[in-house]
Formats: sequence, structure tokens, C-alpha cells
Amino acid sequence: MSGSRKKTQKIGEECGVFGVFSPSPAHVAELVYYGLYALQHRGQESCGMVVNADGVFFSRKDLGLVGEVFSEESLSCLPQGTMAVGHVRYGTTGRASRRNCQPMEVNHQKGKMALAHNGNLSNAAELRSQLELSGAIFHSTSDTEIIAYIITRERLKTVSIEGALSAAMKSLEGAYSLVLMSSQKLICARDPHGFHPLCIGKTPDGIYVAASESCALKTVGAKFIRDVEPGEILVFSREGIASRREHCEKRPKKLCVFEYIYFARPDSLVDGVSVHGARMRAGEILAKRHPVEADVVVGVPDSGLDAALGYSAGSGIPYGIGLIKNKYVGRTFIAPNQQERLDQVRIKLSAVEESVKGKRVVLVDDSIVRGSTSGRIVGLLREAGAKEIHLRISSPPFLYPCYYGTDIDSQEHLIACHHSVEETAAILGADSLGYLPVEELPRLAGGSGYCSACFSGEYPTAVPASTRRDRFEQPLSERQDRA
Repeated sequence: MSGSRKKTQKIGEECGVFGVFSPSPAHVAELVYYGLYALQHRGQESCGMVVNADGVFFSRKDLGLVGEVFSEESLSCLPQGTMAVGHVRYGTTGRASRRNCQPMEVNHQKGKMALAHNGNLSNAAELRSQLELSGAIFHSTSDTEIIAYIITRERLKTVSIEGALSAAMKSLEGAYSLVLMSSQKLICARDPHGFHPLCIGKTPDGIYVAASESCALKTVGAKFIRDVEPGEILVFSREGIASRREHCEKRPKKLCVFEYIYFARPDSLVDGVSVHGARMRAGEILAKRHPVEADVVVGVPDSGLDAALGYSAGSGIPYGIGLIKNKYVGRTFIAPNQQERLDQVRIKLSAVEESVKGKRVVLVDDSIVRGSTSGRIVGLLREAGAKEIHLRISSPPFLYPCYYGTDIDSQEHLIACHHSVEETAAILGADSLGYLPVEELPRLAGGSGYCSACFSGEYPTAVPASTRRDRFEQPLSERQDRA
């Protein structure tokens, strides 16, 4: 990632999308508000929603968390409607600016559209260059606008918005889970590989809801119906629900395995697999593959806690609360220099001395990126009196960039690319270090059909020529020169 923001110490979240279709006018904005709250863990840069009231769109979006962008007053200004779409953003393409906030709204010759997108196009640079050379003018630097532009172009040649989306999908490569709203329809779509999750549910009042994760359905009182299948287009309208499957089973399923390790909330089901259960299994595997004599197992909040429980269950070593998280500090670190980032770790986490003092500690976390944060956490436990610290990671080592929505775009700062396991342990100040073996990933994802390219280097699509976060901030001529 380049641009104004510095490299984060932990993996950047993806995005979260949410959609509502009601058979009659309702307070759909409130449903979106609570749904986005449930998906806040997927992105904290910005958020927004668009409400459809009799074909008229009303929107609010800005930088900040859901509770910061939407107040009681601002929600009251949004009318009742029959449809709405919402989004929380962590950007992997384009800087954090208001112009990149979603949902993205488009007014075109055949009507209106609002689009919310989770994912990252691997052929975004090529598509944008083609569009710009044909006269397209972009107002944002997000690849979501590329999707919107191609759908709009196809809409001029098709009889329906879902037909336009289907035609557009022939040009799109990479990851995209979409919730799209026109004046008459709400549409959900998932790329043919199914990189990122998307599911639907229904409230007791008959309101249909679409969300990135099933936890958001539960938050608004909707009962889970099913996942949107890879390549599927679901259309909600006054005529009912229609499924288009012309893109289904065209490519092998490649759900991002990091959904189970880190991204998704533990109370979510992702493609039928419990996230909590997957993380428990990861911990049990670590206990078997990397056993150690110790007195207590401690998890790093939040996504390391379930794996720590699994390690405890698999090893028989008691589980303890050794780290407390300040719930009022966000998951991402945006401090302008290294020392301030390290200070934020201390603000965010504190050690429970009674749990670790004089003890041999198994410390379980979800991943190691650069190592600075992991080293600081090890230091916190040392300061609290831990006698030994054995670090166990519920994912394999990061060795390759991700082009599908996870903020890993360079091998330069990945500690595992430059140091052995033993060297990494010494750098972090741990007595030992063990990663989840890459061959064990199928046990997390419920078998096959997942993407682990950031661990294995085996990519489902062509590798893009440019991966800079700010690549669309540059003039077209400079982008072509770099390519």
C-alpha cells in the first residue's frame, strides 16, 4: 500500500455490504444502520447508505465509524423506503477520502443506481485505462467506480439492470461481492470464484436482507436463508426473487481462507462453515503440530481468542485471560511513524499480570505481518512477568501479496519472507514460534474451494501489473509507463 497512509502493522480488513428490500415502505435506514454496526469490523475508514423512496435516492456517507457518521438526527432525515444499500469501507484501492466513500451513486440515461462493493478487481488498471481512453471521466480512485461504469455502459444495451450486471461480469476479474440498487430492484451478486462471502435472510415482517456476513442478519432480526452462490445474481423486485446462474460453476470456488482466520466475526457462518469452529480447529491443530510445556494459553483479542481456546482444548493447558483490549480503540493503526504505532499497541492492549506472572505462556494470535505489533505484545507479557512466551499463529506465514481485497501488496515488509521461523522468534522476543501448516488449511475451510494465495503463491487469476494502493491517483500516462 502506498499513498498518504503508512503501512499497517496488522492486516487491513476488507469491506462490508448490506442491502434491504421491503415489500412496503419501512424504516429501512434503521435496518441498514444496525446492519452496518454488525459489519463494522470489516472496515473503519468510512461508511454510508442510500435509501430508495419511490425511486428517489437519499444518501449519507462520510469518513468515520458508523456511530460517527450516523446520528439520530441524520437518520431521521432519511425517509421510509422500500430499499436501501449500505457499506463500511477499508480501502485496498484508492486513498481514504470522502470521494471514495460508498455506496457509489450513478445517474444514467435509463435511471439510477447505487452500488456497494466488497473485494478488489485484479484487472482494475486495465479496465480503467480502457475506459479513460474511450472518454470516461472518473471522480474517485476506487475500483468500485470501474464496476459502476461498466454496468452503466452495458445497461444502455440491455433490457434490464440484472442483464447489464451479467454482461459486465464477463469483463471483471478478481473479487467482488456486490449489492446494487436501481429504482425498482435490489440485486446481489458474487464473483464466479466466490472470493468473499455474501448471504441473504428474511425478517418476520417479510423484509429481505443481504449482508457480507450472517452476523449482520441476526442483528436486524432476520433469519438466515442461504449464501449467494459464486457467480450467482439474485434479483429482488415486486415480482418476487429471481436467480440468474449463467456465471455459476464457470470457475473453481476460491473463498478467501482468511475469512475464517481473521476477517469474519466468530458468530458468523461463512459458506456453511462456523467461523468460531474454524478458529477452534486451528488452535487444536497448532496444539498437535507445535506442542509445548506451558502453564497457561492466552489469546490476542479479538480473532486470536477462539484459536487460543482450541489450543487449550487440544493441549490440556488451561486457558487464561492474559490480555485486555481497550474496546474504544479501532482495529487499524494509522499513526504517522513507527514509535507512535508502538505506543498505540500499549493503548490498545494491556497484560493481566495475575494471569501470566511467573508462568510459561502460550500466546496465540491470528497472523504476523511485519512483526512489530507481535513483538510489542510479547514485550507486554514480558513486562507483566511471563517466564516463557511460546508464540503460536493460527495462519501460515505470509509470503506473497494478495490481489483480492486483503491489504498485503508487497513482500518487502513481510517478516516471513526474510527470516526463518527461529530468526523471527528471536526478533519478536519469543522463546518459540509455530505457524499453522499450510496443508492444514482445508480443515478450516470445510474441505476444498478456498484461496490461500497469500500463503502459497498460487493465484486463481492473472497477477496485475500494478498493485500500488494509489495507482489511480497517478495520471494515465504514468500508469501506462509503469505497466
